[in-house]
Amino acid sequence: MSRLQTRFAELKEQNRAALVTFVTAGDPDYDASLAILKGLPKAGADVIELGMPFTDPMADGPAIQLANIRALAARQNMVKTLQMVREFRQEDRTTPLVLMGYFNPIHKYGVPRFVEDAKAAGVDGLIVVDLPPEHNADLCDPAQAAGIDFIRLTTPTTDDKRLPKVLNGSSGFVYYVSVAGVTGAGAATLDHVEQAVTRLRRHTDLPVCIGFGIRTAQHAADIARLADGVVVGSALIERIAGTSDRLAAVQGVLELCGELAQGVRGARG
Repeated sequence: MSRLQTRFAELKEQNRAALVTFVTAGDPDYDASLAILKGLPKAGADVIELGMPFTDPMADGPAIQLANIRALAARQNMVKTLQMVREFRQEDRTTPLVLMGYFNPIHKYGVPRFVEDAKAAGVDGLIVVDLPPEHNADLCDPAQAAGIDFIRLTTPTTDDKRLPKVLNGSSGFVYYVSVAGVTGAGAATLDHVEQAVTRLRRHTDLPVCIGFGIRTAQHAADIARLADGVVVGSALIERIAGTSDRLAAVQGVLELCGELAQGVRGARG
């Protein structure tokens, strides 16, 4: 089984949800970002999403937009992002790592080269926000052929007619965007999340992870009772934006990760 399949199977045995954390590669700089990445599993992250910096992250709110700006200002690029994954894998062979972002940097890098290098570096999955299933041949198909999961986003506006097409070819897990808006937006109600998870499970056996707007350990725990995974990004990244001290930024992210992990792990107790 893949690392993602193994991790979600382990968590199902433990009767708990996954804590899925998102940070942007190279934010606030390469060394601090790598320290955060390496520290996340010990702090309680079960799955890591690593953002590929891009100049125009149109699905993201201010926190992640600014993270992209900081990373690019620190001269982060795809080569360095894949190098970061390789360095992470030197110490951690079990935590699933998913690259998340937009197609433009991958297209510029070259799809065949990207798929080959990502697989060699130890990438387990991809979330590419702006590639719908109509463009599976552009990246989804070659990625999955190489053994890299392709994870789809579904939203409150993805109706039952569209949903099977969106899920076609999905693997790893399903990422449900719980609010109609950008990252860091307001949170969905628990009733809405419960209904959405029930509907998604009628269409897929993949784990369902919920993201957008989750900021606190209590909110993470509430979502963890309903879904297979809880995704947190903007709240973690705001810990970086809130300080100019790189050590404090690393500590801030890992401390919040620990708090979120406690919430998720105690949710079904």
